[in-house]
Amino acid sequence: MSREHKLIAAVFVALLVGVGIGFAISRHPANQPSVEKTERKVLYWHDPMSPGARFDKPGKSPFMDMDLVPVYADEVSGAQVTVSPTVAQNLGIRLGTVEKAALQQRLSTVGSVAFDERLLEVVQARVDGYVIRLHVKSALEHVRRGQPLADIQSPTWLAAQEEYLALLDAQSERGRGIREAARQRLAVLGVPEATIRDLEKTRHTNATTTVVAPIDGVVAELAVREGAAFAAGAALFRINGLTTVWTNAQVPEAQVSMIPIGSSATAHATAWPGMSFKGKVMALLPEVDPQTRTLPVRIEIENAGFKLAPGMFVSLEFAGNTEREQLVVPSEAVILTGERTVVIAAREEGGFDVVNVSVGMEANGKTAILSGLTEGQSIVLSGQFLIDSEASLRSTVSRLSGDAKEPQQ
Repeated sequence: MSREHKLIAAVFVALLVGVGIGFAISRHPANQPSVEKTERKVLYWHDPMSPGARFDKPGKSPFMDMDLVPVYADEVSGAQVTVSPTVAQNLGIRLGTVEKAALQQRLSTVGSVAFDERLLEVVQARVDGYVIRLHVKSALEHVRRGQPLADIQSPTWLAAQEEYLALLDAQSERGRGIREAARQRLAVLGVPEATIRDLEKTRHTNATTTVVAPIDGVVAELAVREGAAFAAGAALFRINGLTTVWTNAQVPEAQVSMIPIGSSATAHATAWPGMSFKGKVMALLPEVDPQTRTLPVRIEIENAGFKLAPGMFVSLEFAGNTEREQLVVPSEAVILTGERTVVIAAREEGGFDVVNVSVGMEANGKTAILSGLTEGQSIVLSGQFLIDSEASLRSTVSRLSGDAKEPQQ
């Protein structure tokens, strides 16, 4: 071998030795990166949709077609629950904000329509007589003011008319006084004013007198028939006005304070879809039902066009007083467990906390928060039940772990 070839072989051997030394140095434990410093410690794997089940290795969830999610040791401290952005998106977690607003108390209930008894008019006989002809022959007929109801004859009325007719031409002062007294006697006996004026005009008495309706409304009761006799004091017709009606509703005892007397109400009837009827609270009747613990409330409803009839069912909405501004959250954010009331608060740096809150009234999809939250705080609107379940599970495991570490006595 020539000298040149020997030199090349020596250089090649030196390169091999250098590479081997470098590889050995790189594989030395002192120069290896620490696994404990770069890798996060996994406590267990779980299915976010079933947080109660834990698994000691990754894989597919036995409950749903999705991969198990790891729970790391560093997630236990700080926020009660930490959810990765991907999982939060899959769970449909939406966030909202605690804000200040004034809530208006509202109450909905149902009621039945009844006649407004203040509009009841009774056509009564003040003398004995007979019904010659009925113009209204059945109950619940609509009548107008001044519409003929019946033609009747009464000997007492006829005698009073003849007495007044005899005094119409009296000229002396005494005669005029007696004439005025005779006219007043006709009015007291119940002779219609139209009949008296007709007598003054024609100077002829009429054995038959027509009784007319005193108001617009419905004949609620028809107590006579053609040819029937009646005695003085008998009620011939009962007529109820329909310009306004009453609605009687049962309101829970605990909510009576929400509808003070004079507060407004709106009624809706299935018989008239799309129409609303305005009304106001007239009275809170002092009679509590011992079985349902409800109080009857009477509402006066304006009955435009006589569309509402007694016996109809209507839905009622009461607008109570507007409260002062207070902290409110969407009602869907509040979890009522029966033992506590909580809201899931979201941290700015990530993670969620379960916050115990005290709630007030609810209206228009908003719930008042009396304590536990601050204005502007971010809260969870959907998916909070899973977060609350996970937080409760972690709290239980933490307690059990703490109890296990306590020294035995």
